[in-house]
Amino acid sequence: MAKESLGERIWYKHWPAQVPKCLDYPDCTLAEFLRETAGKYGSKPAIFFLGAQVTYGQLWDMVQRLATALAKLGLKKGETCALMLPNSIQFVVSYYACQLLGLTVTAINPTYKAFEIQHQLKDSGAKVLVVLDAVFEEAREGMKGTPVEMVIGTNVVDLCGFSGLKILLGKLLKKIPTGDLPADALKLVDLLKTEPNPPKVRIDPEEVAVLQYTGGTTGLPKGAMLTHRNVVANAVMCDAWLWKKDPDMGIVGVLPLFHSFAMTTVMNTAIRIGGFQLLFPRPPADMAELFAAIQKYSKKGGLIMPGVAVLFSKVNTHPKVKDYDLSGLKMAVSGASPLPLEVQNRFEAITGAAIVEGYGLSEATPVTHANPIYGRRKLGTIGLPYPDTDIKIMDKETGTRELPPLPFAVAETGGLTKEQAEEAVPYTGELVVQGPQVMKGYLNRPEETATTIRDGWLYTGDIACIDADGYTVLRDRAKDMVKFKGYAVFPAEVEDLLHRHPDVRGAAVIGIPHEKVGEVVKAFVVIDPAKRGQVTAEQIQDWAKDKMTHYKIPSIIEFRDELPTTMVGKILRRVLKEEEMAKIKKG
Repeated sequence: MAKESLGERIWYKHWPAQVPKCLDYPDCTLAEFLRETAGKYGSKPAIFFLGAQVTYGQLWDMVQRLATALAKLGLKKGETCALMLPNSIQFVVSYYACQLLGLTVTAINPTYKAFEIQHQLKDSGAKVLVVLDAVFEEAREGMKGTPVEMVIGTNVVDLCGFSGLKILLGKLLKKIPTGDLPADALKLVDLLKTEPNPPKVRIDPEEVAVLQYTGGTTGLPKGAMLTHRNVVANAVMCDAWLWKKDPDMGIVGVLPLFHSFAMTTVMNTAIRIGGFQLLFPRPPADMAELFAAIQKYSKKGGLIMPGVAVLFSKVNTHPKVKDYDLSGLKMAVSGASPLPLEVQNRFEAITGAAIVEGYGLSEATPVTHANPIYGRRKLGTIGLPYPDTDIKIMDKETGTRELPPLPFAVAETGGLTKEQAEEAVPYTGELVVQGPQVMKGYLNRPEETATTIRDGWLYTGDIACIDADGYTVLRDRAKDMVKFKGYAVFPAEVEDLLHRHPDVRGAAVIGIPHEKVGEVVKAFVVIDPAKRGQVTAEQIQDWAKDKMTHYKIPSIIEFRDELPTTMVGKILRRVLKEEEMAKIKKG
């Protein structure tokens, strides 16, 4: 199914010639999506995990077996299944088995605490929980008072023998945590012994496939209702953007599949192109583990690695990165949080792989933008809208007035200059998007849905502008913007500039309430370990004077050994803000 052309758009001036502006989307469900790939590439590897290999034929067989077992246990179309699993063979099998039955999947972060688990289970109405044994104790508390009727447990290495490979688990098992499951819990490995004969379930692609929980703009996490059509469309878009790909290419799954970024750019895109997923159960504590895997698995078709700024920074600063052959890493894709230019430049110089920065949000499955992979990249921007994706910049005050593009083009190597950032203010507003990847709405939250989706446009809560070439420059989250004497200060912009200091390895910026000026800018800075104690706040402030306008220079700088981040690698400004507000309250 193809969407009608958007007509002329400013970003078509530099549109990559090999990528269609409008795509044909299969009118299918996610299970049909996998079945088609398994039919074409049954003997090709689909997953590499902890040394084991699963082919597409084996993956589809396991999906059918688990779907058959779940149906026999009484699960019916429209019910919700929660997956509390790390990246693993089990995650992919469980996700697609649910799709085959018409169940809705909601994936829970395995590091969540009981209250967070309970909220997602209650809000989603999940009837079954597929859980890693190592985290079940926390899940047991979280299940109290929820609709969960059935627990299916697994250990992270349970399926590593399905490929027929014999991996040496002696040392490995000592590192892999286990836990006790309740006596009445079912075991995933036992369910996979069921003969594959799943019921034929009629599923409309417009029905909900995934409940992706997101903080949105306020309050407790909300379930973004992503339909089969949403999820399939976004994977097809990613495939089209990767037009120059090798059929033996793999995608590195370091980011967690419970997050929409990895769900789409790792799992579903790999299945769309018939490539393999190289999965890690958790982000490697030592980057050498990642380097060794890239060296081993990139020999045939090369690898793509979706990541975030924190991951790329860890690669840059690892003392042994040059001991490995990373030439098989063909490209990296950055999303989830702004990518500092200095981090991007260092990574590309060290690995030889270009980073393509993009943008998305859970409510859009999530990808809406990316820089052209083989066309004109503009560092410091999030690139162009995806095929069939329309965007506008709306005024921040009312959200009803469309703002024009910048009267100038941003350079290809650094985003907005100091002077351009000031000139861009009247053209900067809230980014709104429209396209086949935009969610149906928030589960059981009609008012918040109506606020977020207006006249078919998704209001992202992100502040941006569009340059004269059609490239989108992301300024920041609206809620994170600092107001100093009426001036708008975008933390992401200040963080990016601080990263350019030769001794800075990490930065987070927040606003601190001030009775006279509204808010002052505070920066939390991580210094290169070799230079700690030698760099002062005053030196950084002096260095910043010719890099940014005076009111953007942090009034307060606090040095930290590390910054709080999510499991995905986003810096948690909220945690830093809460710490500061607690200090103010104490006086």
